[in-house]
Amino acid sequence: MLEVNRHENISILSYSDVKSVEGYVGNYEVTVEKRPRFIDPEKCNGCGACSEVCPTYTTNFFDEFLGARKTIDISFGQAVPFLYDIHRETCVECFNCVEACELNAIDFSQIPEEVKFKVGTIIIATGWDIYEPFGEYGYGEIENVITQAQLERMLAPNGPLGGHVRRISDEKKPKEIVFIQCVGSRQTDRTYCSGVCCMLALKNGKLLKEEFPDANITICYIDIRTNEKGFEEYYQRAKDSDIRMIRGKVGELSEDPETKNVKIRVYSSLTDEIIKIDADLVVLSTAALPSKGTRDIAKILNLDIDMNGFLTESHFGLMPQETKAKGIFIAGFAQGPKDIAYSVSQARAAASKVAELTSAGEIDLELIVAEVDKAFCISCRRCEKECPKGAIRIVESEGAVVDEINCDGCGICATCCPTKAIDIRYYRDDQIMAEIDGILEGG
Repeated sequence: MLEVNRHENISILSYSDVKSVEGYVGNYEVTVEKRPRFIDPEKCNGCGACSEVCPTYTTNFFDEFLGARKTIDISFGQAVPFLYDIHRETCVECFNCVEACELNAIDFSQIPEEVKFKVGTIIIATGWDIYEPFGEYGYGEIENVITQAQLERMLAPNGPLGGHVRRISDEKKPKEIVFIQCVGSRQTDRTYCSGVCCMLALKNGKLLKEEFPDANITICYIDIRTNEKGFEEYYQRAKDSDIRMIRGKVGELSEDPETKNVKIRVYSSLTDEIIKIDADLVVLSTAALPSKGTRDIAKILNLDIDMNGFLTESHFGLMPQETKAKGIFIAGFAQGPKDIAYSVSQARAAASKVAELTSAGEIDLELIVAEVDKAFCISCRRCEKECPKGAIRIVESEGAVVDEINCDGCGICATCCPTKAIDIRYYRDDQIMAEIDGILEGG
């Protein structure tokens, strides 16, 4: 992250939102709204004096709301760029921070600022969000039921517990830990597999076993999916470390009001028995969702999303990085569930595609595109609705107008036009008919 921040050709616009993108490949104009931090980034040196004197606290989203942060603070210790921000909803405007800042970097008058810049190509890597299973398996109601993301922050050395896992209810060391897989995924509303949960549970299970060697750790699963290189071997090592695997879904879950333990009944489909567990801590492996940013950017760029909300590529096998818009590529979880190695390889592929497209300084365009005969166009909008590239639209008083840069000459608009007002350049109907007549005459 530091290398990226120091690179002369890379600009980081954090705490910002993309508002609009206009133009075409090689000439996109992007409008970004920079949200106010109420800190002048040119003056702030990250000394932390403002945070030390701040009297109020707010929840820490980076620690999955397990800890607190000052109203004026940084997002997390390794944030890049290293800039403080003020959470105005909890700020009491005591102005202690203003008095403590020797560089006069506090600015309560800041308002959202729009920044416009031109780019030739765009890579969308909007990541993913975590499904919050409120009401499922006691999450949000039973204190000692947490998610994998919260467990990750507990295990992190810079987390709220300094890397040592404790029960939420009484901060005791857990002795009976149960993982429940596929919470919110592989069901009617969300049929896909999140792709990372199995290995995440195995990894965290092994870490917990190292910290608590005498603890009993159980993973309740539908299927353990370990289909990448080295994953099956890791799964076998987890089993060898006495992590119990139960193939079955948890049927009942309740809290003991005295001990705060979680009583679990799960049916094992492999041994055909009902197993009861009195757990100290329950960890839910929740579904991975397309991020809110993915849906927002899809609307802005007029890109397609699939039934689950992930961005759709041009062709899964042959063009997995390309979208229907020329010069716009996708990488990582924005396209669908994948692990780190897959995300990295796809990001490198997207970067290669961008370099291939722009390194020459100019872009070759296909001359075979749709053409509209204005005399026959009745503005019925069929072509506009059917075009997979969004390269044709209806303009009042003009009829159908073709974006020749984004059009790839597929011919769908020509086939659906009821008045035959659209032809494909170099493949017009009269040209094809002339060829057929010539062939027949030669015979």
